[in-house]
Amino acid sequence: MKKSHPLRRIVLAGAATVSGIVLLLSLKPASDPAAASADGAAQQQASAAPQGSGGVQAAGGTAAQTLTGDVVKTEYGNVQVRITVAGGKITSAAALQSPTGGRSTTVSTDAVPKLNKAAVTAGSADIDAVSGATYTSGGYKKSLQSALDKAGAAGGGSAEASGTGGGTGGTGNATGGGSGSGDANGSGSGAAQAKTVTGKAVTTDYGPVQVRITVAGGKITKAEAVQQPKGGRSDQISGDAVPKLNAAAVAAGNADIDAVSGATYTSGGYKESLQSALDQAGG
Repeated sequence: MKKSHPLRRIVLAGAATVSGIVLLLSLKPASDPAAASADGAAQQQASAAPQGSGGVQAAGGTAAQTLTGDVVKTEYGNVQVRITVAGGKITSAAALQSPTGGRSTTVSTDAVPKLNKAAVTAGSADIDAVSGATYTSGGYKKSLQSALDKAGAAGGGSAEASGTGGGTGGTGNATGGGSGSGDANGSGSGAAQAKTVTGKAVTTDYGPVQVRITVAGGKITKAEAVQQPKGGRSDQISGDAVPKLNAAAVAAGNADIDAVSGATYTSGGYKESLQSALDQAGG
């Protein structure tokens, strides 16, 4: 039998060793377990990250608005309502003007508080008339509705805003990337500016009567007679009656005032001139 050469055995052994090493290396995992775990955690964080959102709704403001309704004329006098609105609700209601004089004062004193309460409870002008105060209730409801119309026309309240673009979604009125904030509140309350108006001159059997009034915030704050009957006994009558008529006009807020005893003609002319002044003032 032929003997193998020693050098050949060494070469074969070395080749076998190299082959074993190569085989072991081929069985090693392709990725490090720790690195794979880190990669998985990073992917989970990326999927959980918030994305930019659109159509964000801006919260509307709840600032109170005070609005005065139109003056409504009834057969027994004027009616005018003022309301305070906050958060889309009527929080208070009050009658700036209501029929006065004689039995009208009693009727208004009973009816107006009930109408005020009903307006706040209903939150609208759809309220029931108070028994025995049909005209006052009708005028109240019309003036209340006009005040509510002004509250709607004043805008304000809430507005929907859409945020478009990447990044963090904005709040309010924001367009484009990044975040943005916008205030969509709107409140309106008319400034109570004083206005002085002079009524027409009314001729009476004893002389002309003319009234001048100052109106602010829907109320008569001052009344005076620019002209009044003069001469002889008329001076005494006018001197007694006119101050009373002035006070009555301010207290009533309208021309539905009682005549002064002993000054029927002067009182009639005063009321007519006062009404024309109120008409010019918008009431």
